[in-house]
Amino acid sequence: MRPKAKYAVIYRHRNEYPVSVMCTFFEVSRSGYYDFVKRIGKPEQDVALAKEIEECQNRTDRTYGYRRVWKWLKDRNIERNPKTVLRVMKKYGLLSEIRRRRKWVNLGQQVHKYKNLLARQFRADRPNAKWVTDISYIQTKQGALYLSMIRDLYDNSIVAYKTSSRQTVNLVLDTIRLAMKKEKNMVAAKLQLHSDQGFQYTSQGYFNLTQSYGITPSMSSKGNPYDNAMAENFFSILKTECIYRHKPKTLKEADDLIDRFIHFYNYERIQNKTGVAPLTLRHSA
Repeated sequence: MRPKAKYAVIYRHRNEYPVSVMCTFFEVSRSGYYDFVKRIGKPEQDVALAKEIEECQNRTDRTYGYRRVWKWLKDRNIERNPKTVLRVMKKYGLLSEIRRRRKWVNLGQQVHKYKNLLARQFRADRPNAKWVTDISYIQTKQGALYLSMIRDLYDNSIVAYKTSSRQTVNLVLDTIRLAMKKEKNMVAAKLQLHSDQGFQYTSQGYFNLTQSYGITPSMSSKGNPYDNAMAENFFSILKTECIYRHKPKTLKEADDLIDRFIHFYNYERIQNKTGVAPLTLRHSA
């Protein structure tokens, strides 16, 4: 029996037996019992704070994390500990809906690392000379859908992409195979493929496949996302313009949204720098 249940029994029989005797019998402290008594009938303290937080999230379209919510409350003379704000947000389902950091788990042994040949030179003078690749995820009620993609720095088009409910080396390898199949003879003699240091890109399978295709791997320095900024940039566009607006509930919904958006992005979405869609520029090259 949990202490709370024991305290409840003692409270029900407080007029029949001495409290000290019952506490000894149930092996609980008297101080704990009296704390329990103080809380009986006490209104839920978190409700009022939750209502204020809900108002904040409604006004900000649920984009605030707990630190911003805490500052918003403080501006309205509502003084609470930031950790209390976070606890109440979790308790009442009031957490931000965007850009939560995800802890990536290293599922494989790091084998190969490569020099940063790209060196933040995010322009290419011809198609299929410089590719960047990365993995991101879309959160749904059924779990995460992982998206692996390859982007060409010549026109910023998405050369190939694959999705899976699992984050594996094969997801990356299948993306490369699809890209090479689509581009075939149009790949430059010294194609660079830039990635971060995720376990998929340091694996033996990645090394073997890039070697077989004659691809030259390039890799970001450790802990420096700016080295692969153009890959991150696409995921930001996808999530801001599509995922966060439509909020897919199932893996299939997320998969369908990705298909439609990447087709729109490649063939219709005008780029500010070029004035045309990515593949329009590519086909005019």
